[in-house]
Amino acid sequence: MPVSDLSSAAQDYLKLIWSATEWSATPMTVGVMAERLGVRPSTVSDGIKKLARQGLVTHAPYGSIELTEAGREHAVAMVRRHRLLETFLVEGLGYGWDEVHDEAEILEHAVSDKLMERLDQKLGHPTRDPHGDPIPSPDGRPHLPEGTQLSAVAAGGTLAITRISDADPQMLRYFTELGLVPDTRLTVRVHRPYADVTTVRLLGPARDVDLGPSASDAIWVVAV
Repeated sequence: MPVSDLSSAAQDYLKLIWSATEWSATPMTVGVMAERLGVRPSTVSDGIKKLARQGLVTHAPYGSIELTEAGREHAVAMVRRHRLLETFLVEGLGYGWDEVHDEAEILEHAVSDKLMERLDQKLGHPTRDPHGDPIPSPDGRPHLPEGTQLSAVAAGGTLAITRISDADPQMLRYFTELGLVPDTRLTVRVHRPYADVTTVRLLGPARDVDLGPSASDAIWVVAV
């Protein structure tokens, strides 16, 4: 069964289960899914039961939700669609990186596999989206994400931003104003845990920026 044969709700559920655990080890539960989707837990529970009957997830009562192999393949296919569409909206249509998530959420359910192949070719086979999230390969092979949250990195050493969470468009606009985008180089000057502030120095031209906990948690970096 191709992913296009699934309902939009099923596609959303599978994509959320996979992508939510891509950068975090926190297990996915009905309660967490309901909160992220903005629906009642009973609605999510009914949806998960349907996916389980289709052999796409496993779920123990009150336990975590796990993708089966078939569920994982569909989830990765949807993640690929979403991130390629985000990339096309930014690079091909001039959208801001803070505008593309909701647009891609709508489009990903309507596009064909053939159209996605053409977009991939047009974009030059990108390996990550505008926020730094890795784009899975056409064969359904996910690329392992790289990086550590800025809030967990020790002071000193040169870092490059590898990924910024797109969960909050307003925060993305704030990062744009600060010049914090993927590939930006910086160093952590100091963490002030009791003040909830992380001070980073952006390199070239050098300047210091103070970030609160939600901002430093939204940025992933790698050592250069």
